[in-house]
Amino acid sequence: MAVVTLTSQNFEAEVMQSDKPVLIDFWAAWCGPCRMVSPIVDEIGAEETSIKVGKVDVDSNPDLAQKFGVMSIPTLIVIKDGKVTQRVVGARPKAALKEMLGL
Repeated sequence: MAVVTLTSQNFEAEVMQSDKPVLIDFWAAWCGPCRMVSPIVDEIGAEETSIKVGKVDVDSNPDLAQKFGVMSIPTLIVIKDGKVTQRVVGARPKAALKEMLGL
């Protein structure tokens, strides 16, 4: 499944109403560690059909970053049934991200 670009406009429908767990990558173009994590998040999104993967550009959507208390990026959050179930800050290897998702 393709990675979804999440915005304030589509967040409710894509994440909060999703019937699958959603891995969200809060990132920014100027962030070095974000550029390291981004291809890993893309891979997981392409490989796993049991989850949804989305990315939030914190510069374009500061309201979403604030809503989820994102102070440092990358921040990766898993939301299941409209609730945050996992949260990590900083670059992580693919295995650690898959473990967060129970994969």
